[in-house]
This record gives sequence, C-alpha cells and structure tokens, in this order.
Amino acid sequence: MAGEPPNDLDAEQAVLGACMAIGKPAVVAVRNVLDADDFYRPAHETIWRAVLDLTASSAPTSTVAVADHLSDTGDLDRVGGRPYLFGLAAAAPPATDNAEYFAAIIRRKAELRSLQVTGIRTVQRASAPGAEPDEIRSALESEVREGRERALASGSSRLSRFMVDGWDFVTKTGADKEPLWGTRGETAWAAGESLMIVGPPGVGKTTIAHQVIFARIGLGDSALGMPVAESARVLYLAMDRPQQIARAMARLIRPEHEKLVRERLLIWEGPLPSSLDKEPGLLAELATAHGADTIVIDSLKDAVSTLVDDSLAIAYNSARNRALREGIQVMELHHQRKASADAPRGQRPTLDRVYGSTWLTSGAGSVLFIAGEAGDAVVTLHHLKTVTGEIGPLTVAHDHEAGTSTVEATIDIAELLRKNPDGVTAKQLATAMTGEKKPEPAAVARARRRLLTQVKSGLATLEKGSAGGIGGGKEDRYFTSARHINTTAPLAAVEQPAIPLAVVPLSPSTGTSKAASSKTSPADAGSRRASAATASSPGAERFRGRSRPSPGATVTQPVVAPDGPRKNRR
Repeated sequence: MAGEPPNDLDAEQAVLGACMAIGKPAVVAVRNVLDADDFYRPAHETIWRAVLDLTASSAPTSTVAVADHLSDTGDLDRVGGRPYLFGLAAAAPPATDNAEYFAAIIRRKAELRSLQVTGIRTVQRASAPGAEPDEIRSALESEVREGRERALASGSSRLSRFMVDGWDFVTKTGADKEPLWGTRGETAWAAGESLMIVGPPGVGKTTIAHQVIFARIGLGDSALGMPVAESARVLYLAMDRPQQIARAMARLIRPEHEKLVRERLLIWEGPLPSSLDKEPGLLAELATAHGADTIVIDSLKDAVSTLVDDSLAIAYNSARNRALREGIQVMELHHQRKASADAPRGQRPTLDRVYGSTWLTSGAGSVLFIAGEAGDAVVTLHHLKTVTGEIGPLTVAHDHEAGTSTVEATIDIAELLRKNPDGVTAKQLATAMTGEKKPEPAAVARARRRLLTQVKSGLATLEKGSAGGIGGGKEDRYFTSARHINTTAPLAAVEQPAIPLAVVPLSPSTGTSKAASSKTSPADAGSRRASAATASSPGAERFRGRSRPSPGATVTQPVVAPDGPRKNRR
C-alpha cells in the first residue's frame, strides 16, 4: 500500500506459525533475532509475547497452549481467535532455519520503520521555532547509535552474520573434506576452493570441464582417471559461444540421460545481467535462486568488465568468495596471455602466463593449465597451483568425436625404482619426467617431492647423500622397498624410453597369469578408472585404436627385466 511503513505480514505469520508448530527450537532461534515491538501488526506482537511467556515458564507453545494463555489474558478474540492461531500453525515453514530467515526479514523491516521515524522526527525538530542544529544532531546521533547497538546485539546484522568463534573456524571451516575432483593426495578441485582451467583456444578446456561436470551430475564417476564427487545441481554460465558449448555437450549425452540432465544441469545462455565486478553478489544469488551447489563460468573474460585491472579483479575475487562462503563450488574456464602463444611447446607454463591481473589466480584454489595447439589430439596438463600434491604433468589425449579424454602413460615411479637396483636420484627422475638432460631446479624439486611421497607411503627408502668436499658430494638416492623387488627376474641391460608418452592398450588376450592377476595394484585401479571414464562414450574405442606412441629420449641402464606390461599410471 502506498505510503504504508515498511512491513511484511506474511513473514510475521510464518514466524509465529513456526513457533507454534515446531516449538522451542524455533522460539529460541527467532528470539535471538526479534524483539516484540519488531512486529508491525499489534495482534502479532501480542501472540509473540504469549509465546515468550509460555517459554519462560517451560510450557509448550502449541496453538492450544497459546490460545489458552491468550484466553486467560482476555486477548484471544482481539488477535483473531482460535481459527486464526490454527491457520498460522498450519501454514508454518517446515524448518527452524526458515523461521530464522523470516525473522530476519521482520527485523529488517522494523529497522527501516525505525529509521523512517527518526527521519520524520529530525524534520519536525528542524522545523520547530528556535531549533538548534547541535541539539538536533546530538539527538539524531543518539538514536542511530542505539539502533546500531541493538542490531549488533541481535547477531543478525551484516557485521555479525558470518562471525564464528575460533574453535569452530578451525574444526569446521578448516576441516578436512573429500575432494570434488581427485584424491586427498592429489586434489584437482577442493571443496570450498575454486578451480581454474586455463589454456589457449582449442586445447580442450571445455572438453575436460564437461567431463567433470557430467560426472558431478551423476553421468560417470571420474574424469582423467581421477574420481569426481557427485553434486545436487550444476548451473553452467554459457556466456562464451553458447552454441559451441551445446554442440560439445551433445557428444556426451544420450536419450536415456534426458531426465537426469533436465533435473540436475541448468544453463544460462549469453551475458549476465551485470558484470560480477559491478555486482559481486550476483554469482551467489544466481546459484541460490536455482538450487545449484556448483557453478561453472565459461568463460572468465565474459564475467568481468576487464581482467587486467587489479581493482576489478579484486572485485571479482569478492564475487567468487561470496559464492564459496554460501557453499557453492566454483569452476572457471580462462585463457592464457596472447603474448605467450609463441612460447616453446615443451616449456613448462607458469602462473604469469595466465591472462589478466595476478589477483585472479591469487584467489583461486587450484589452477590447471592445458598446453598445446588448437585442435591437438594430445596436450599436456600442468598443475600450476596445487591444493595438496601436484598432479602430473599429464599427457592427455582427446577424442574429439566422442568428447572424452584419457591420460596416456607417464613415469611410474614405483616401477622405475624397481628397475634401478642402484637407486634413483631426484635429478635422474626429473630428467625422465621432462626429457631434459639438465632439468631446471624447480623440476628437480618436484621430482624430489614425488620420491619422498614414495618413501612416506613405504614404497621406497632414502639413502642420504653427503655435502661436497674432496672428490665432490654425493646425491640422495632412493631405492625400492625390499618387499616390492621381484627377486625371480634376471638382471639385464635393456635400452628403454626414458619418457614414455603413449601406450597402446592391451588386447583382451594379453595379460598376466591368474596368480599375478589375483591382486590388484594401485596402477591397475588407476587404469580402470581412466577406462571407466570413457567406456560409456561413443568413439572412445575408435580413438584408442588410432593412438600411437611418441618417441622419447633413451638411456641404457641396468634394470630388472619387467615381469609384466608397463602400467598406465599418472
């Protein structure tokens, strides 16, 4: 109604109904937010006071009890009688959280009415004969201060809504959670932290993202051989070339998927109503409004006015963190800097190759970079910003017809240790991983971390080296654990590839003996996960039949002759 003070009678009815239908839990939640005079309708204030009186005397707050109490005070007919009370309880929200939410609406309306009254009083005081500005300001400041203190005391104001004590912050907010994508040791996407997938156009960012997203909605359980946690509903912001995105998704969808895809995948086509730097709350509002617990931004350049401006990047980071705070998981597709497109093909990318302000990657939880040329069937995935252990680098093969991706064979550290009884140094592993005779210190450090992981898991032992002196120093060497050595295999000098880049799948008839196959190794499990990720998609087998190994540098070294085919491990 025009000119009527701010109020929400529906919210008032919902709160009172919940207190009578749910009982004490709802009363306690609402009491922390509301005072009696926050209700706009006098009858609702009277009912609320009756509920508080009953609670104080440890009596129930059911409609029968409230009606009896109001009858004793002579207020029952004035509030609408028993039919009105029973109508409130029948229309009550189903949960205490809902009652608290509606109570916050009532409180906000009450504060607006209070500010409105303060403004009217100020106008009246300023219009009175002999008005003194200092006295008016003092009275105004006093009323505003009282309102602010009251809001803080309620615990429902914007200054205390997300306040938690230190213990809850450490034990709940920082609690160890299952990864959304990956394992605890190698996490590609962590709950409560955003994932950014970066790369030049045409290298398969969208292809990989779609495999993760379809696993999130239940059409699979893994992507790139790593497990994916299921979600309730995904909201996909198809802002960059929606028709291309639709065609890419079509490769993974079959008619029998219709019900699941309709219910659990929502698509926003084209530009957003406002850029996220101008309206940081929009991202969380979109997901909440549509019941989504995961939101995909495709792509980042279409969500922010400009990505090179630090202040706008910080504003976007605020939008990202608001969504994460509301329990919404965020995935972002992004591009590399154009100037880095001519970088050497084998060069490891770094975070400074990601386009835009450094604050974009600073606020991301995990950053995956896909290196390659547009249309490449085989690309390299690098983990530039990690959550736990580093993933890869992985050699990823795309089947463009089926819309699937598989991880080709990489260095199997456990197998490498078994084949080198004299031990392996971090530098030697880095050489095998990068193909460089003189690997960079960062590559050696990464190799050392992977070797130490083997030691911690009991798969390897460490022999400490010594510092330099007369005759030079001695590097740390890593050896396979005794229980993993195949003592029946003869020693032989075998020339083998140091960097196996591809593996041709075994035929069904190829394999080990029944005794050997009775135990499943982690490598075999990883291979099965990678196969499961593509088994249900058309064209996967056709692509694997066409794959061919790439040549790599070779070294001649004493090894234990392999007693079975090389495993496909990351």
